[in-house]
Amino acid sequence: MAKIENPRPKTPNAVRGTQDMLGGTAQAFQERFAHVVATFDRVRSLYGFHRVEVPVFESTAVFARSLGESTDVVSKEMYTFDDRGGDSITLRPEFTAGIARAYITEGWQQYAPLKVATHGPLFRYERPQKGRFRQFHQLDAEIIGSGEPGADIELLVFADQLLRELGVSEGVTLHLNTLGDGESREAWRAALIAHFESHRDQLSEESIDRLHRNPLRILDSKDPRDRPVADSAPDIDAYLTDEARGFFEKVTAGLDAAGVAWERNARLVRGLDYYRHTAFEFITDRLGAQGTVLGGGRYDGLIENLGGPSTPAVGWAAGIERLAMLTDAPELVAPAIAVIPMGDAAEAKAVGIIADLRRAGLACDMGYRGNMKKRMQRANASGAAFAIILGDDELARGEAAVRDLQSGQQEAVALDRLIEKFTAL
Repeated sequence: MAKIENPRPKTPNAVRGTQDMLGGTAQAFQERFAHVVATFDRVRSLYGFHRVEVPVFESTAVFARSLGESTDVVSKEMYTFDDRGGDSITLRPEFTAGIARAYITEGWQQYAPLKVATHGPLFRYERPQKGRFRQFHQLDAEIIGSGEPGADIELLVFADQLLRELGVSEGVTLHLNTLGDGESREAWRAALIAHFESHRDQLSEESIDRLHRNPLRILDSKDPRDRPVADSAPDIDAYLTDEARGFFEKVTAGLDAAGVAWERNARLVRGLDYYRHTAFEFITDRLGAQGTVLGGGRYDGLIENLGGPSTPAVGWAAGIERLAMLTDAPELVAPAIAVIPMGDAAEAKAVGIIADLRRAGLACDMGYRGNMKKRMQRANASGAAFAIILGDDELARGEAAVRDLQSGQQEAVALDRLIEKFTAL
């Protein structure tokens, strides 16, 4: 009777809209991804932003109350489920709401004004496209507890420096607008509703649905049917209070003083009522229609919306994948030393040698198998500067052969002087 072999189980594919990243090659996306994160951590420390961590999932109410029940993110894109206790839980679709929640529940008010920054994965069920994924990653920076325009200026200068140090500022334009204070915004909102009502028959179904609920969103509608009506809508400038106008003038003057170029975009909006004053986006033409690489604004009413005290705040976020797509691959740091043992005794000794070298701060690596020729080929391919060759003869003499892989010169070095030799170099 023929032996029946069990079929090999089918390996599940990665979920659509997610990606696996492996570093170690010149073209590896992971190297650029890591470069973006490292640059962000270095620059944010220059500005005194403390690293903060918040949970990957929160009570669904955190996002429903902060993003608005009627927004596309809440109604269509969030990954929401009931846990075993019956509580509604959502994987975070953005950082600001979780940070605001922590500010209230963890007593962070005592540190106000609080400058914090973070980065990590976020989750949205949307159609994957260039630079956008269902599990994606963002950088995030927030100043909580400061209502002064200086906070807006600092965040914008921080963002500008980050983009410059990543080498992606060429072709990126800062679009800037003001949403005014509460009085300005309400007057503008009423004027927009009146304008859109008078042209209701020319609007798309989605914009008609938004008309009274979220009329500012009609201004940036992508539906061609809405554009003529949206383009002829009144700007906020006619409705700005003197205080709101003065706030925006201080922000723009600060950017000019810091040498940050900007363009006014009177159609740049944030639909939710807790947004105030400054709104901004850094936009590139190198990523197709979805060109925003970093965006944010002032959200003075959010913490109050979540049940906390009235607290001014401003922040921004940037997609790591999108920034990584714009950056050049950084030069890979090759191991300085390749350890090449030949024989069991040499391999046993090499384990201790390579551990000591690494503890001394020297980058090194060792292959696990192969003859002398193959190991030397791998050492050369890795870009290592030196090879430590160890065999039975070298062990007997208490030394190793150290070869300069660029010049080919080789010398014998006592085993107890290897660290001294390389640290001197």
